[in-house]
Amino acid sequence: MIIINIKEGESLDKALKRFKKKFEKTGVLRELRSRQAYEKKSVARRMEVKHAKYIQTLQQEGTI
Repeated sequence: MIIINIKEGESLDKALKRFKKKFEKTGVLRELRSRQAYEKKSVARRMEVKHAKYIQTLQQEGTI
């Protein structure tokens, strides 16, 4: 359960923004979307390798 303490005089918008940020960090939505359809282990591994190659090329170019 996510608990957000609202400070004295803080607007509801700011508190909602903090809640959304905390909620996103937990990864609940990401997990839910990944469970909507079964993905074979070979496909998941292929996507993981593809992502790692992409990150590596970005690092070599010096953008990260």
